[in-house]
Amino acid sequence: MAHTLKIDLHMHSTVSDGTDAPETLLERVREAGIELFALTDHDAVKGCGRVRRALRDGDPQFLNGVEFSCRDGEGKYHILGYGYDAESPSIQSVVQKGHDLRMKKVAARLDFIRKAFGFTFPEEETRHLLALDNPGKPHIGNLMVKYGYAKSKEQAIDEYLNQAKIRSEYIRPEEAIEGILGAGGIPVLAHPPFGSGDELILGGEMESRLRRLVGFGLRGMECFYSGFTPKLQADMLSFAEEYGLYVTAGSDYHGKNKIIAIGNTHIASVPEIPDGMRRFLEEVGFL
Repeated sequence: MAHTLKIDLHMHSTVSDGTDAPETLLERVREAGIELFALTDHDAVKGCGRVRRALRDGDPQFLNGVEFSCRDGEGKYHILGYGYDAESPSIQSVVQKGHDLRMKKVAARLDFIRKAFGFTFPEEETRHLLALDNPGKPHIGNLMVKYGYAKSKEQAIDEYLNQAKIRSEYIRPEEAIEGILGAGGIPVLAHPPFGSGDELILGGEMESRLRRLVGFGLRGMECFYSGFTPKLQADMLSFAEEYGLYVTAGSDYHGKNKIIAIGNTHIASVPEIPDGMRRFLEEVGFL
């Protein structure tokens, strides 16, 4: 008989670029019948504490999660972390660095649209934006729509914000992996074939990338993902098996900021739970 596993280990709240508060996200998870879930806000862990405080008896099992935006000379990566101690200095130091770098990018983007297009916002709006936990392009885009500079958030990002040639600094992948491991967590490569923008990483390039990341301590791959075709899913499962990595599943739910439903991971497309996922679920105490 086919498995009936319902998990979603990749979603975002208002603590990063989602539109649901962590407590609202928990309600959505309950409604969707998810059995195991994680909140993986960008460069932030505080939303996980809010979910834990809202949990009730009989709720789905919850894992602390995080998603670090990383880059090095070989490209861009998104590193997920699961089951870590949120109070550990090891992960808190990476979170703080990610937040500081994100705030520098926001300031640079605001400066760019002011100089290039004359787009400005009332002082109280700017103060509110900069007081957010992890503001980014979607937050600036929504402000541009509010003040009539763009017709949609997508237009604001594509036609204006993406024109900025900002020399952004990023956390290095080895820093993220080390921080997660040091906090007792499990580092996992998010949506592995998707790098920066429309970049698609496959074949030998994926092989090379995985070898490097495994050398840093990577322990898993997100092989079930809302944006994967059956071919991409099969390829990622093959790589995970080859490298003996854990397998995870995530939707990348962002509320109204993306047209993706909670639980949309395509895990139901396989008749049996892959060995790498079974081992992951055993380690986190789900099985």
